[in-house]
Amino acid sequence: MFNGRKVQFYLQHRSSYLTISTLSHATQLDSASVDTITNYVEIKRYLIPVRSSGGAIMSDDSMMNPELVINHKFPEMQNKSSIVGLHDKGKAAILEVEAVSYEKETGEPLCMNRTTVYLRGAGGFSKSSQPYSFSKYPGNQTSSKTPKTRPFVVHEESTQPTQALLYRLSGDYNPLHSDPKVAEVAGFSRPILHGLCTLGFAVRAIIRTICNGDANLVKAISGRFLLHVYPGETLITEMWLEGSRVLYQTKVKERNRAVLAGFVDLNHLRSSFL
Repeated sequence: MFNGRKVQFYLQHRSSYLTISTLSHATQLDSASVDTITNYVEIKRYLIPVRSSGGAIMSDDSMMNPELVINHKFPEMQNKSSIVGLHDKGKAAILEVEAVSYEKETGEPLCMNRTTVYLRGAGGFSKSSQPYSFSKYPGNQTSSKTPKTRPFVVHEESTQPTQALLYRLSGDYNPLHSDPKVAEVAGFSRPILHGLCTLGFAVRAIIRTICNGDANLVKAISGRFLLHVYPGETLITEMWLEGSRVLYQTKVKERNRAVLAGFVDLNHLRSSFL
C-alpha cells in the first residue's frame, strides 16, 4: 500500500524504453533515465562444456572453444520474470527484477538473473516520512564491500578498440556503444563499452587466476557498475578471497578509476588455496 493506494508495477521493454505502469498513472522513461546498478547471476547448469576432456584450458584467449558453441544444440528455453524488490528514493526508484531461465522441455532451471535498476524521476510514490522499501533477498546476497587490504591477486587485460562492435553481436544493439553522435548526446566523448562486457572481463580474470581456467567452479556472479569504460582501455581486476567468495574490483588503468565491483561465489576453492 502506497499512501492508501494499491499500486501494481510491471515492466514492458520497447526498444530503449522502459514503461512503468500503475493503477493511477504511467511513466515512460527513456534509456538515459534507466541505470543498471547491479547484476546478479546464479548458474544452475552449464549448457556447453567449458573445458577439454583432459581438463586443460582450450585457448589462451578464450575459456570456450568456438566450435563447441557453433555445433552444440542448445535446448529451447523459457524465461519467467518477477519483481522482487522496490525502493522509493524520493526523486528516483530502485527496482529489483528477477528472471529465471528454464529448459522448456524438462522444466529444469538453468540460470537465475537478478538485475537492480535505478529509475530517475520514478520515485515519490510513498509517504516521505516512511519511504517504501522492500526486497525479497538479504543485502549480503546482492552487495559487497571492497576490502582496503592488499589484493590476493591482480590481473591486467586490455580491451580492443573494436570491443564494443564485437560485443554488440551478442544482441545488444544500443547505439550508445557504436554511434559517436548518440554517445555525445549522452555525455560521452565516444561510444562506451557494454557493462556486461566489462563484467565478462572481470569474471574471466577470476576464472583464469583463481579457478585455474575451470569455469565450472563459478556458482554465482554479482557486479555493481560504477563507471563507463571506453573500448581500448586497460582493465585491472583486483581480487580478495573471503571463504569460497571472491571479492573483486575492476579499474581502468588509463584513468585510475574504479568501474566495477562485486563478488563471485565458487562451488569450492582449489586445494592450493585452502
